[in-house]
Amino acid sequence: QVQLVESGGGLVQAGGSLRLSCAASGSMFGINVMGWYRQAPGKQRELVASIFRRGSTNYAGSVKGRFTISRDNAKNTVYLQMNSLKPEDTAVYYCKIVDGREYWGQGTQVTVSS
Repeated sequence: QVQLVESGGGLVQAGGSLRLSCAASGSMFGINVMGWYRQAPGKQRELVASIFRRGSTNYAGSVKGRFTISRDNAKNTVYLQMNSLKPEDTAVYYCKIVDGREYWGQGTQVTVSS
């Protein structure tokens, strides 16, 4: 059984930074894509950033230039460095990995105060 453990969420003032981590454990095939999604109250879950095994990345337009996704393949871990945070970044952040199957983390709350 695959388990994803997220950490790093919290409360921060606008302009501040947070770093999210998501570690995957269990029986997996080679992980292809790792990504972060977020869901704000009353809104649909949206892709924030994704990273493929060889390192290519994809970002939502609203976070480009402020957030950086990275991964450690040896540790099956994906990170999201979030800088210059804005109140509109407030949401529950979820990690997802794909190894032919999809697995989701439990979510971590990020709250940005103005």
